[in-house]
Amino acid sequence: MNPDFMARAIDLSREGMLAGDGGPFGAVVVRDGQILAEGHNTVVGTNDPTNHAEMTAIRRAARELGRFDLSDCELYASCEPCPMCLGAVYWARLGKVYFANTRDDAAEIGFDDSLIYGELAKPVDQRRIEFERAPDPRAREVFDEWLDKADRVQY
Repeated sequence: MNPDFMARAIDLSREGMLAGDGGPFGAVVVRDGQILAEGHNTVVGTNDPTNHAEMTAIRRAARELGRFDLSDCELYASCEPCPMCLGAVYWARLGKVYFANTRDDAAEIGFDDSLIYGELAKPVDQRRIEFERAPDPRAREVFDEWLDKADRVQY
């Protein structure tokens, strides 16, 4: 763990918060001992609920490298990633994640992810937001086409 990288993530969390961009969250993606990409929460400034610090930093790192596999990178975050950002961490295959504040710390200041964690554990038909399957053979056909696609890139 490099304290300078964590300090930068924390500085970004403060900068974004003071700018009115969103909550107090910052993140950096590091590769080969250098900051590759960084971000802070911009949910309020962009009216985009997916613009969390980690999402922004991961998107920028993937663009910078020209690939979606970030397995040779590390993420430094001012707070434990939320469920959405945690999903992005796994999809990006980041090698390691360091975080300062915990999800309980975030909940204490009004960023409580416990509802989402609880919803993920429930069967689809018991979730707070209604989900209904609408089967359509055309959707399955597209999946079958994907399986037959010779140049598909698995991720």
